[in-house]
Amino acid sequence: MLLRIEKGSAVPISRQLAAQIEALVSTGNLAPGAKLPSVRELARELAVNQNTVLRVYERLAREGLLDMRQGQGTFVTARPRGPAMKGRREKIAEELRQVARQGVALGLTAEQLHELLAEVLAEPATMNHRTQVAQHVAENAP
Repeated sequence: MLLRIEKGSAVPISRQLAAQIEALVSTGNLAPGAKLPSVRELARELAVNQNTVLRVYERLAREGLLDMRQGQGTFVTARPRGPAMKGRREKIAEELRQVARQGVALGLTAEQLHELLAEVLAEPATMNHRTQVAQHVAENAP
């Protein structure tokens, strides 16, 4: 698992770690059922306090993104549910609001912003991600 901590950053280590794990899961780089390194292993690898890693794992488990199994380890849930999905949707909505405000400040109309979003969604990198998401959904459908 490729995680990197910027120790001089103004962003707390726990927030950096949580954001990176969420991103790996949402992009499919951490597949459902994937086992994460133990708290001790990850703390040693990143040279951070074990309690920091434990708190991040526990928070992501409460949000439904991870499943902490006693004596077995920590795994990516088969399908993020509940607060994890709601939180991500709200986060994306807020990011889109910021982008829309920036576009309006630059003088773009709503129609031009819609066109830009359609162009971005049609780009190959976005299409690959959409295909991965569709496959993930199909594989985990009840």
